[in-house]
Amino acid sequence: MITVEEAEKIILSNVNDYGSTSLALEKCMGKILREDLVADRDFPPYDRVTMDGIAIDYQAYAKGQRIFPVAGVAAAGSPQQTLEEASTCMEVMTGAIMPKKADTVIRYEDIQIDDGKATIIDEAIVEEAQNVHYKGEDRKEGEVVVEAGTRLSAAEIGVAATMGRVEIAVSNTPRTLIISSGDELVEIHEKPQAHQIRKSNVFRLKAHLAQYGIEADKAHLKDDLPQIREQVKNFLSQYDIIILSGGVSKGKFDFIPEALSSLGVEKHFHKIKQRTGKPFWFGKHPTGTIFFALPGNPVSSFMCMQRYILPWLAASLGLKESATVKARLAKDVTFKPDLTYLMQVKTHYDDNGYLQAVPVEGHGSGDLANLVDADGFLQLPRGKDDFKAGEVYPVYLYRNLVF
Repeated sequence: MITVEEAEKIILSNVNDYGSTSLALEKCMGKILREDLVADRDFPPYDRVTMDGIAIDYQAYAKGQRIFPVAGVAAAGSPQQTLEEASTCMEVMTGAIMPKKADTVIRYEDIQIDDGKATIIDEAIVEEAQNVHYKGEDRKEGEVVVEAGTRLSAAEIGVAATMGRVEIAVSNTPRTLIISSGDELVEIHEKPQAHQIRKSNVFRLKAHLAQYGIEADKAHLKDDLPQIREQVKNFLSQYDIIILSGGVSKGKFDFIPEALSSLGVEKHFHKIKQRTGKPFWFGKHPTGTIFFALPGNPVSSFMCMQRYILPWLAASLGLKESATVKARLAKDVTFKPDLTYLMQVKTHYDDNGYLQAVPVEGHGSGDLANLVDADGFLQLPRGKDDFKAGEVYPVYLYRNLVF
């Protein structure tokens, strides 16, 4: 067996670049940006009114003037107007271009307009240049607004749209296949017999991959060595990544390692010093196809996907590295095996803003229902038996804490 750290290093040393493609903006949500998004003009492109009200020359106010005749109206989307006389004002709407020769906006709540004149109320607080968003204040033309390697969210999509980007360059996603194995598995629409269970791992793994915009295909293998060998051989030329679930341990019908070896797939490791997910097989075929062969137990396969495969995908797609999330252990834990313990936890923020990880006890790596009670895996290191409340460790979250 190798350590968690060694396994991570081996996997990340086999990162592949699958290239990039130009994609329509509305299809880029969740994709990884492969070019810098550069401002095509200043942000904002003009001095922008930020409150409905009146625009004045502040010097007139500073000299004591409180009543301003209304000289016109500037609406959003209209060409820039000019305040011809400093003793007058112009009604302005949010988003409008600030009139020339005006420099301050007073909101409607602070004035009263009667007979074409705006009177500033006594309680109003008026400061020079207030309620104006100045040209180029956010970003200058030519400045990088979004860096390559960013995962595109609604925020970046909006920025690209305001730049006029109809298409942008994003990472290609690898051709991916998820394979379940085992004679005990039936389709999810079928009613299982007493000795059968429905396929769940492939759907869970497929959902994991969807967050990177990967539409994975699915296949199933019976517990038959020649059949496994023949089917996987056919898949080799079709896929960049093949993720298998089940058949990798030491049972009499765990044929996956033998089948992969016979097909020339180079094994990089087979077992990791961790709980859960110890029997995890990783290798690469000379054609370049990457193989992740995960345990069949649902919690184990789920954790291995979260801890190893998703970081590998992020690196392969060019996603910028981010800081490891850490959480405080919320209660004492004792774990004596000389293994890294990836413990299921439920997380929350305490009153001081610290992320707390509460252990969620289940019934082993086959307890897939327990995954819905937790939202991450806290990584407790080898080399100690007792872990105290308040200690901080890396946490691998699979649920968004905001929702």
